[in-house]
Amino acid sequence: MLSTELLSHYRRLSQHCFTVVDVETTGSHSYSDRITEISVLQASLSGGLQHQKTDLINPQTTIPSKIVQVTGITQDMVDAAPMAADVLPDYLPWLRSGILTAHNLEFDYPFLRAEYTRLGMAFLRPEHEQLCTVQLARLMLPDLRSRSLPYLVKHFQFNVEESHRARADALACWLLAERLFTELLNESDEVLLSRFVRQWLPLREAAKLLGCSPQMGGAKLATAGVPSRTVGRGSNSTVMYRRAEVEQLYYTTQVGQQLSFESNL
Repeated sequence: MLSTELLSHYRRLSQHCFTVVDVETTGSHSYSDRITEISVLQASLSGGLQHQKTDLINPQTTIPSKIVQVTGITQDMVDAAPMAADVLPDYLPWLRSGILTAHNLEFDYPFLRAEYTRLGMAFLRPEHEQLCTVQLARLMLPDLRSRSLPYLVKHFQFNVEESHRARADALACWLLAERLFTELLNESDEVLLSRFVRQWLPLREAAKLLGCSPQMGGAKLATAGVPSRTVGRGSNSTVMYRRAEVEQLYYTTQVGQQLSFESNL
């Protein structure tokens, strides 16, 4: 979406109730790894935090030592916890309501879907009922060096417990959403749009905005002389473009197509 469309979209979302979720897991692959802890809270800008529920879950598999070091969730802790079948059904009514929200929803959502699929329970939320606070933070906080949740907790001095536990991270995600949505509602369009256009977009997002494949988008951006920067190294590197230049190319292309259309009438 273009900056003006994003502004309208997020302001509409701000009026809803949010269902914020965070899961800790045994790894990064939803099809093979399992959830070890879940926390879900519901909140709104008008009513604040309403309730929060958190549970450890026995993943019925071994937690790698590197994951234990990050989360502090040990094998003994989950071995004594109930199974997913005894925990997750209670969360489903919550997760089906409000705007499903997480910090990096692309991680949490597939794990939830995979776990519920194993239980023979359908869980699917349409895109317009989803919110990723990583994406919102990238748009609203384009000049920060990081939008990781631990970094943002320190940056905004949120009063939460240690990161990488589901309860603390779900609460931090809500506090971040609350802060950013409050700014969205109180700042002028001009101030907000000037922030939005400073966002760096990965090639796939820039190409999506231009309505083409990443390969074609890269060619269009290069031909137009749009500057880029590369983040990361080797196979993990990503080419990034400023939203301002990408949107300018979009509008220029649209004008060119309109003129071409009119000349053929």
